[in-house]
Amino acid sequence: MARARYRIGVMFSTTGSYSVVARSMLNGALLAFNEMNAGSNTIALEPVVVDPTGDLARYRSLSRDLLNSGIRHVVGCYTSSSRKEVIPCFEKFDGMLWYPSHYEGFESSDNVVYTGAAPNQHVLPLVDYLATRVGKRAFCVGSNYIWAWENNRIFREALAARGGTVLAERYLSVGDTEVDQVIAAIIGQRPDFVFNNLIGTSAYAFFRAFRAACRARGIDQAAEIPVASCTLSEPELPEIGLDAVDGHLSSSVYFSSLNSPENAAFIAAYTRSFPEGPVSSADAEASYIAVKLLAAALSQAGTDDARTVRAAVADQRLRAPQGEVRIDRQTFHAWLTPRIGRSAANGQFEVLLESREPIAPDPYLVQSSPRFAGAMRSPLLKVVQQ
Repeated sequence: MARARYRIGVMFSTTGSYSVVARSMLNGALLAFNEMNAGSNTIALEPVVVDPTGDLARYRSLSRDLLNSGIRHVVGCYTSSSRKEVIPCFEKFDGMLWYPSHYEGFESSDNVVYTGAAPNQHVLPLVDYLATRVGKRAFCVGSNYIWAWENNRIFREALAARGGTVLAERYLSVGDTEVDQVIAAIIGQRPDFVFNNLIGTSAYAFFRAFRAACRARGIDQAAEIPVASCTLSEPELPEIGLDAVDGHLSSSVYFSSLNSPENAAFIAAYTRSFPEGPVSSADAEASYIAVKLLAAALSQAGTDDARTVRAAVADQRLRAPQGEVRIDRQTFHAWLTPRIGRSAANGQFEVLLESREPIAPDPYLVQSSPRFAGAMRSPLLKVVQQ
């Protein structure tokens, strides 16, 4: 019996300032395509890969081109600005964007399925960890676009609810590596920690320069002013460099060091398929999950009609590398497992804390009482190591 064949768009900026993570996302998606097509499935998927190069106008035009060519589903986008740019195209042409990246929440579209972490799955657990174990005085830095603005706003309100305060916020243009002035301000304020929302080359330059500036002043940066992020992942650690790679905190739903049969199989297949890297990341796993869930929904629906597939995806369950994942029928965001990790010199993350079970997505932070407390109650997280 012939398989039903579907063309699927794949849209990541594999060149540009955040290309390292985007290439790992493309790898995760392609691995899922390869596994689906190699199995005894009723469908076959043909990835149609495009590279917007980080240019927002190109994201928009490529989305329009893909949808006008008859493609109904696109897995793609890393930044929130690119996602916001393309959603009107998907709504106009009734396609479906499968968005595989952590993000700031406060969004809902009938034409998007979100497989990355919502704010209650990454920001709030990080606030809880920092406020209870590190300190309550923060300095926020970020790339000058919607992800950092909104993430810092959520972080600021959540930290205030825990009795903490943000001493200052500073923003750099995406790709800007002139970080000395920001670092001087941080050292002058001596916060308990830095909350980092810089992305790509800006983040790598900041980590290197901040470690060097602290070392020159006799400050043990990792111990005295740790940097905490919701974005830092394994492919980025080599970009920072050996002199500054260790001791950074990251809130994520996936680390490649997780010890489970599903993750061991995923890492082995990923490494075999992409020996030249970059290595896997949380966003690569979210891309892998997106394709797997899309394929399962297409098989159930028997069509690539966007609304029919969207309805079918809420029935799917997946044993993903991070653990069980499913799509919430109300929000069409994913149930995911929050974790806190600390980077090590070997280019991996040591998992410090993890949720006991997958957590329901709460993109608008309306399920907490008080507003930011519900997802941070300590019984949800268990200590893995100190």
